[in-house]
Amino acid sequence: MTLRIGHRGAGGHAPENTLAAIECSMTLHAHLVEVDVRATSDNQLVLLHDATLDRTTNGHGPIVSQRWSDLQEIRGHDGQLLPLLADALCAVSGRIGMMIEIKTEGIAKQICRMVKEVQFNGTVIYASFFHDELLKVRREEPQAQTMALIEAVPVNQTAFAKDAHASHVGVAFETLTPSFLKALHDRSLRVFTYTVNEPVDIQTARAMGVDGIISDYPERLL
Repeated sequence: MTLRIGHRGAGGHAPENTLAAIECSMTLHAHLVEVDVRATSDNQLVLLHDATLDRTTNGHGPIVSQRWSDLQEIRGHDGQLLPLLADALCAVSGRIGMMIEIKTEGIAKQICRMVKEVQFNGTVIYASFFHDELLKVRREEPQAQTMALIEAVPVNQTAFAKDAHASHVGVAFETLTPSFLKALHDRSLRVFTYTVNEPVDIQTARAMGVDGIISDYPERLL
């Protein structure tokens, strides 16, 4: 079975990385919902893809320079406060799984501890382009599922995943080839591909034999 993952909640239907998008992803029968996590200057974990507030909120500037108290007047395109990771975990727990993309270095341990603190009930996959963060996850939670994200095929096709002690690999759809997929599968790695929205591309990815497809439109993966 190919897993269905809602990208940034369900970014094709509701503002990305919002509780509304997460709820939409669950309604549209995703197996997991993917969210992006960054930290404020006072170490509050919030859902936000970009390094700055500008694109997805009415605020401005880097999130890392903002305190949580500074964000109380900031609203996303859904008119709501930036969601805290804790709120997202509680909304999803017991319903579907969550794929948490660690967007910056230095917050992996805190994210792991938040998942434990809320007693999340379900599958969690920790994903990052910062592969050292995945090693920190592994040290904090030895049995965790971790995903090494990549945009292009490395010279050594599988060493990066071994170095990160990853159980999964996330590959940009434009990069994915049958031979690369086979090399990863031969190393017992589960392979997800992102971000796949067009029906013809979804069919191609499924025919290749990927283990999961990440899409802004989870219902297209049914």
